Amino acid sequence: MADVSIRDLRNHGGEVVDRAARGEAITITRDGRAVAKLSSIAAGPVAAEVLLERWRRLPPIDPVRLRADIDETLDARI
Repeated sequence: MADVSIRDLRNHGGEVVDRAARGEAITITRDGRAVAKLSSIAAGPVAAEVLLERWRRLPPIDPVRLRADIDETLDARI
């Protein structure tokens, strides 16, 4: 969670709101103390057509590379 002072919020409000809209949780501070939280509003349901179009634009996945990344990231003892 990022901290933003009231002064920064006043001077860069649009940028701060854009960050919150993208999903970043932001704490607003006054004199170094947290006074408020700013976060995005949950989006409504997405139409199936929109989801399919997003899926069509996803890059192809290399299964061998994916497996190597998973093996590198996860502990094999688990």
